[in-house]
Amino acid sequence: MNQLDATKSGFLVCIGICIFIFIFLYVRNTTPDEPKEEPTYPESTECGFYPDEICSALFEGKGAAPQIGQLCQQNTQQTEITPCLGTPGSCNCSLIFQRLHFITRPLSAEEGNFSLAYIITIHKELAMFVKLLRAIYVPQNVYCIHIDEKSPQNYKTAVKNLVDCFENIFISSKRETVIYGGFSRLQADINCMKDLASSTFQWKYVINLCGQDYPIKTNKEIIQYIKSKWNGKNMTPGVIQPAHMKYRTHQSYKEYVHQGNAYVYPTKKEKKDPPHNLTIYFGSAYYVLTRQFVEFALTDIRAKDLLEWSKDTYSPDEHYWVTLNRLRDAPGSTPNADWEGHIRAIKWKDMEGIVHNGCKGHYVRNICVYGLGDLQWIIESPHLFANKFELATYPLVMECLERRYRLKVLNQAEIPSESHWHLQETSYFNMKINI
Repeated sequence: MNQLDATKSGFLVCIGICIFIFIFLYVRNTTPDEPKEEPTYPESTECGFYPDEICSALFEGKGAAPQIGQLCQQNTQQTEITPCLGTPGSCNCSLIFQRLHFITRPLSAEEGNFSLAYIITIHKELAMFVKLLRAIYVPQNVYCIHIDEKSPQNYKTAVKNLVDCFENIFISSKRETVIYGGFSRLQADINCMKDLASSTFQWKYVINLCGQDYPIKTNKEIIQYIKSKWNGKNMTPGVIQPAHMKYRTHQSYKEYVHQGNAYVYPTKKEKKDPPHNLTIYFGSAYYVLTRQFVEFALTDIRAKDLLEWSKDTYSPDEHYWVTLNRLRDAPGSTPNADWEGHIRAIKWKDMEGIVHNGCKGHYVRNICVYGLGDLQWIIESPHLFANKFELATYPLVMECLERRYRLKVLNQAEIPSESHWHLQETSYFNMKINI
């Protein structure tokens, strides 16, 4: 065979091999395979580096982001953060600190020298409670947890398993069956206040939260806000009781609990005038109170008599604190205050189009449960906390908020951070938006 024939033969063999490979690949790719498992995470290009990229778009308020985010969160398997709280001894405390990413040292000297107390009333959604607690937790603060007496036993057990790992977190010594709009809600706070007042922790202010709250400002920012605007003063936003709210205190109400039903209903009995000729105010159930004011509320005869008088009123937590804080001789009082004090960001239904652009989630009792389209509004709010969140309904809302919040906390820290304080190992864009 001459050189030309050999070259031709090699060329034909090469072509034959290429054709064979092409046919093999074609047949393999067109033949039905065994059914494959659905991917755990979204693979669409719209979701990008999930969830960081979609969170970034939501915080920036990009128009299509809520729709894409809704699709992405539906296709994403959520990570369970409370697997070892259900059974005593299943996780030691060291493991709980690590897995749940609790910050275990004061992040600055300023924070270490200014301790806050928290009252947190909870009744459901254990995972949401854990997210709230680990967001606001620092070792120099103290936390009283009030668990609704009608909560399931396994829920109470899980909370206790978590709380038992911390010296500065405890469950209220006396617990109430809490009814929406009833005196029991106010009594729950009073119970925790008594425990906090007798504790050895040297806290300066107390803040009350519920299980569907989440912080907007960091611990450092909360302290700086108190120092700059409210140093030694209480925050109880409110005004003299408007005429349309007088029904709450002009007739007697009763709490009803029976076989899973719990509500407050009006009776035909009219109430007497408030004790000590007090002027009744109407305001927020949320507050930031000095320790001296708490001691005053627990011991002053006017406070005690007003508490007794309030037992059969509707939603007394919305008049009790603000009324006492308008007394000129109360410690840290603000007798001339109005709605000042950026404590809680809430989208009320009747304020739609006036102070907010509408609820992008859904309303419950005229309060917005935040959806994905509310994220930009939340982070731009001047308030310390926001309400209300439902982790099970809108998981990506909490995923975005807590990632951004933890990065913000660690960016402000004046000490080196420990590895387990980070919620994620890497961050695609470091959530720099508005931090």
